[in-house]
Amino acid sequence: MRQSDAQQDGRRRRSQTSRDKIVAAMLELVAEGRITPSAEEVAARAKVGLRTVFRHFADMESLYAALTHTLAEQYEMWLIPFESSHWREQLIEVIERRTATYERLLPFKCAGDAHRHMSPSMQNQYARVLGIMRQRLHSFLPRSIVEDPTRFELIDLMLSFEVWQRLRGEQQLESDQAHRIVSAEILRLAEES
Repeated sequence: MRQSDAQQDGRRRRSQTSRDKIVAAMLELVAEGRITPSAEEVAARAKVGLRTVFRHFADMESLYAALTHTLAEQYEMWLIPFESSHWREQLIEVIERRTATYERLLPFKCAGDAHRHMSPSMQNQYARVLGIMRQRLHSFLPRSIVEDPTRFELIDLMLSFEVWQRLRGEQQLESDQAHRIVSAEILRLAEES
């Protein structure tokens, strides 16, 4: 490798490291409850200059978009193959996976809700995740549920982040209590004839 190629590779690595530090700093601040951290706070946490933040991200919206993309990878665990082959046990797996993910991502959902209306990229990412979630339900639930719009939509609603957010935030339930409510209602709906 020529020296100029090696220098270029080194610059790319440093640049990617700076970018990763900025996104990690944003994640940390939001996890701590800062719904709208400033660029200055992000730069200070990442230990980079403010100009470095804006060299990697044109504006705060693009930084939020990077944050959303990073968090969307958390949802990929929902696509891991089921351990069970029976739809009812698969539904229980979905409940477990989603509620665990929701609990972990709750502070980020609050931040996302505060910014999504201003960010087309966040809106698109959110719509993509919702589509994946609905498709996953369609893929394993029996036809009797999928073809019953009321039951399917209620199960989809009960499996939503918004329900979890309401139970944990506004209703101030502990996570195990919220999980029991979500699980009991979904399984009740699934067993209706």
